[in-house]
Amino acid sequence: MSYRSILVNLDIDGPILPVVKAAADLAGRFGAKLIGFCAADAPMPMAGPAGASLAAEAWMQMRDDIQTRFKDLHEEFGKLVAGKVVAEWREALDNPTRALAEATRAADLIVMGAVKGAATGDAYRRADPGSIALQAGRPLLVVAHNAEQVRTRNIVVTWKDTREARRALADSLPLLKAAETVTVVTVSTEVDQRVRASLADVMAFLGAHGIEARPELTEGPDEHLALFEALDNNGADLIVSGAYGHSRLREWAFGGVTRSLLDETDRNRFLSS
Repeated sequence: MSYRSILVNLDIDGPILPVVKAAADLAGRFGAKLIGFCAADAPMPMAGPAGASLAAEAWMQMRDDIQTRFKDLHEEFGKLVAGKVVAEWREALDNPTRALAEATRAADLIVMGAVKGAATGDAYRRADPGSIALQAGRPLLVVAHNAEQVRTRNIVVTWKDTREARRALADSLPLLKAAETVTVVTVSTEVDQRVRASLADVMAFLGAHGIEARPELTEGPDEHLALFEALDNNGADLIVSGAYGHSRLREWAFGGVTRSLLDETDRNRFLSS
């Protein structure tokens, strides 16, 4: 398994240089095609009957401005990747989260830049990484803020025996194979035989793929705190985790670990669901 097509999402308000460089570096490592993608839309201004015509005119102007910005970003993207990787460009005048989730059908991996907060920013101009992690059906790699390269020397896998964690483990295999050190961290309020057997199976799975990983099993009353202490202690370049959530009133409500990982801006995170 390898990544043959990587899609990098670009926020229309930029800057795009760091995340494009990071994604191009990944694409170069795996010999993958890089798809540059940007989506944005404009809300219809609120107006009464007397102002409807002016509101429609303002709305069309905002959408024209978006199209102009697409052209500028396309040109900048092309210059950044020229001669480095095989690349293509896509854009959508649409809700950025919805459009990105649809566009990911063309890729093995999604790359996004870090944003502050799991669901912050203008929903018309920025895709929500939490919704993408849970809806896209593809793994998501969120690059640390302003990082121009995704370091993968020391990878930490956060493991618990769930479908999401199994998916993340399988989806991250190309990155795990390239790492110098892989640590699988399991934190549980009670370490019993089932927890130990689960971790042993993960070690065997990775070993079958030629990955020599180190297990780390921690028992404690606060799983969330113990997990992030383990991440800090291991100095992880990249964190691999399942993305946990459920739909409620058309919004995604995240488990504590997923929300905390999405709120991070200084770590590279790989999420699958």
